Amino acid sequence: MALLFTPLELRGVRLKNRLSMSPMCQYSATEDGKVTDWHLLHYPTRALGGVGLVLLEATAVLPEGRISPFDLGIWSEEHLPGLAELARRIREAGAVPGIQLAHAGRKAGVARPWEGGRPLGWRVVGPSPIPFAEGYPVPEPLDEGGMERVLEAFVEGARRALRAGFQVVELHMAHGYLLSSFLSPLSNRREDAYGGSLEGRMRFPLRVAQAVREALPEEVPLFVRVSATDWAEGGWGLEDTLAFAQRLKALGVDLLDCSSGGVVPGVRVPVAPGFQVPFADAVRKRVGLRTGAVGLITAPEQAETLLQAGSADLVLLGRVLLRDPYFPLRAAQALGARAEVPPQYARAF
Repeated sequence: MALLFTPLELRGVRLKNRLSMSPMCQYSATEDGKVTDWHLLHYPTRALGGVGLVLLEATAVLPEGRISPFDLGIWSEEHLPGLAELARRIREAGAVPGIQLAHAGRKAGVARPWEGGRPLGWRVVGPSPIPFAEGYPVPEPLDEGGMERVLEAFVEGARRALRAGFQVVELHMAHGYLLSSFLSPLSNRREDAYGGSLEGRMRFPLRVAQAVREALPEEVPLFVRVSATDWAEGGWGLEDTLAFAQRLKALGVDLLDCSSGGVVPGVRVPVAPGFQVPFADAVRKRVGLRTGAVGLITAPEQAETLLQAGSADLVLLGRVLLRDPYFPLRAAQALGARAEVPPQYARAF
């Protein structure tokens, strides 16, 4: 039997298979962070294409925490109608709706990629006054009050996500954004309780994870996306990720979504099919925490093999779903498996 098309139970949520749409920025929201027609077509199409879980793009918990001015937001009650309609359409198309909550930190406020991706001069925050790269603004270090405001924004974002109908919440702690930048010694040079040692650097991200877990009902799964390595000398690495995963597991996090990089520019990443799967494998086998594998997973047999090897519990698909929304249905056919399709759409397939 193909494991890829077996259900996955996470607390009170049942995913019909082991395929998820990975969070991918669309840069297509209104300038105040609201859902547009693009989202209402883009996400339900991938749900109809057969994934068990759709994770929305990085959705900002504060307006200044957006990667670009056109990112989705969840910092206001005004965002809820559009998000609720989007969650409803994803469910109707056969997938569980999930959302990634984010704050971009020192990487906030850049133009959209097709507009050059240049910094727009926003006031940004971070653990230390170290800009991401040349030409980026120097972040203002967060004090205790600033960290508390961010923590509360994540908690309120999670509560709004529940009211909008999302059934899975993921915290973005990867790719050099705010919570990720606290973890890495390359971006966190603090000398207080939130810097220095591994324990100090983990402190604020762990506080956020704990507060969000406590705000969620018992039946709602909580994921965390992490950069398992900075791919840079002196940076965050796999052993740090394993220690962090152990602490997240103790707090009640249900799955670690294992990505990498993004903390510092100009690093050499050994990009190849499945190049990040070993991180998910190590966390799952050495910590006993469920994991999601991501990174150039583009063939049904490749996804099935990593599940059979016990390297992950969930396979997160990115650009392959942008190219082919119906990849999961084709994968089921290739593996001789049965893909669940909502009855109202069954005739189309």
